[in-house]
Amino acid sequence: MKIRAIITGATGMVGEGVLLECLQNPTVERVLVLTRKPTGRTHAKMTELLVPDLANLSAVETQLTGYNACFFCAGISSVGVSKEEYERITHDLTLAVGETLARLNPDLTFIYVSGAGTDGSEKSGQHWARVKGRTENELLALPFGAAYMFRPGFMKATAGQRNILKWYPAIAWLYPVARRLAPAFVSTMQEVSRAMINAADFGYSKPVLEVRDIVALAHSKAAPK
Repeated sequence: MKIRAIITGATGMVGEGVLLECLQNPTVERVLVLTRKPTGRTHAKMTELLVPDLANLSAVETQLTGYNACFFCAGISSVGVSKEEYERITHDLTLAVGETLARLNPDLTFIYVSGAGTDGSEKSGQHWARVKGRTENELLALPFGAAYMFRPGFMKATAGQRNILKWYPAIAWLYPVARRLAPAFVSTMQEVSRAMINAADFGYSKPVLEVRDIVALAHSKAAPK
């Protein structure tokens, strides 16, 4: 199956890494980037659609049909924002996009990047973990063809990335040590990206993927037909 993917968050670290992998991966034939600001990238596979507010896609719905995957990488840190603002962006905006795409493309595979520590029981003492858990649960209840919740931990950036977190260069040197000592919490951005493509291509055995699942899926191949 050739993947026609919608990507959000492509001006952030995870979304940019996923975009780079999609552009060079032969399984992906077309990419639509939903973004509030230009990515500064061009590619024959790629179309960029500027949308001021992802929570309101009514004006561009006709441009969102014909896709079979969404790699939802948009999001913010809970640090420095109010609980209300965090919920609006993390939960409300994500569900608005999910509901729209489920209606327009009922066979679509929706992949949401939440993060390690997300609490699917929604009982955590940490607000962000509860909000992301609720977001995961409500996405899984939508009528997609399939949905997968990705919970990556520390990720090694892909070569050529421009949008890395400010503090990332200071800790990048820790990657090989962390990979050896704490493999359950560490992966490369390329592994996360390839796992997302593989999930859209041939699926996975469970809907919520922790780091070990992500790495395993990144290195899996589709079963012979």
